[in-house]
Amino acid sequence: MGTFKIEGGHQLKGSIQPQGAKNEALQILCAVLLTPEKVTINNIPDIVDVNKLIKLLEKLGVKIEKLSRSTYTFQANEVNLEYLESDQFKIDGRGLRGSIMIVGPLLARFGKGYIPKPGGDKIGRRRLDTHFEGLIKLGAKFGYSKEEQFYGVEADKLKGAYMLLEEASVTGTANIVMAAVLAEGQTTIYNAACEPYLQQLCKMLNRMGAKISGVGSNMLIIDGVETLGGTEHTMLPDMIEIGSWIGLAAMTKSELTITNVSWNDLGIIPSVFRKLGITVEKQGDDIFIPAHTDGYEIQNFIDGSILTIADAPWPGFTPDLLSIILVVATQARGSVLIHQKMFESRLFFVDKLIDMGAKIILCDPHRATVIGHDFKSTLKATKMTSPDIRAGVSLLIAALSAKGTSTIMNIEQIDRGYENIDERLRAIGAKIERLD
Repeated sequence: MGTFKIEGGHQLKGSIQPQGAKNEALQILCAVLLTPEKVTINNIPDIVDVNKLIKLLEKLGVKIEKLSRSTYTFQANEVNLEYLESDQFKIDGRGLRGSIMIVGPLLARFGKGYIPKPGGDKIGRRRLDTHFEGLIKLGAKFGYSKEEQFYGVEADKLKGAYMLLEEASVTGTANIVMAAVLAEGQTTIYNAACEPYLQQLCKMLNRMGAKISGVGSNMLIIDGVETLGGTEHTMLPDMIEIGSWIGLAAMTKSELTITNVSWNDLGIIPSVFRKLGITVEKQGDDIFIPAHTDGYEIQNFIDGSILTIADAPWPGFTPDLLSIILVVATQARGSVLIHQKMFESRLFFVDKLIDMGAKIILCDPHRATVIGHDFKSTLKATKMTSPDIRAGVSLLIAALSAKGTSTIMNIEQIDRGYENIDERLRAIGAKIERLD
């Protein structure tokens, strides 16, 4: 188990460029299974979860060539379907949440798709119903082995259908879209997720020859085609990493420039941080955060009531950044209620922040009230364990702002979503060391 040793209390300075988007990468990489032709993908992040999926595709028989640090080509012209029924696949697929999205492409192109119950973050229940209900409406037969926790769908030919999704699941929408592009006839998906990363997937599929309209809305109309061709695709910068660096700059009173952020795809993320009193300046396609030497003050609602920040499907605020918001609020002037609606275990890391001296009231599994210190009392260094990707980075930000030397164990969780994070933080002045 790896560990970070962090000497906190230092101001950082410089610029940092966000990696390619993790959540987009997991969708885009699965889409290469839809064509026998070569697909080139740029700006792939070098992180554990993405590398696991690339290895899974390789074991499926996809020919993979690494052209540069972040550019690969993929060609799925000799897919090994026998691997899907092997014991090794049941192990490999279980280790990655994003592996669920190979099911739609495999079903559409080869008539069958299997997956063991995927793993991932321990943040509460994450239903797969939306995925499989959508595929069933396209004509697939569903099977599940309770003993092996192994899912399967099969179909001779998928047929277009109208469906109203019970939840605007991003991965569920992606899986259904990837199946529907090769289905016979027209598919309408209402209450579809419309995150920028899903828009990216749809735009890539259209370049491959798919016919998807309504991209960016919550109603997608897909006219099925017989085959898809190759293409080249460049992934967006990771909005979760961008939000993490905004929070890091504020908490450490640092002057930072976050470069090439694709402002048009950030939605309300900048405005939510501004509600905490953080100055977020647009400089071309960069974000500039000045040093908040006098701290930052949380806004109230216009009627004077306490600010509530809650997650919601796009264009609402992403749940992946609520952990960052919570940590940043611990040193603000004022109070805020954090409402994590989607996952019932995602706020359980706050006990570690309370140990560091933060004033947080965990109201229930979904809500926490934070009373900011206004930097009048710094957080204290401590020894912690990272429970999941986003909580791990939140604890890292807390440690970088804290007085003294902290250690964070189980940093493999952080590595799942952040590329070479210790090296990149050292480049802007952080005192962080990776220990085996």
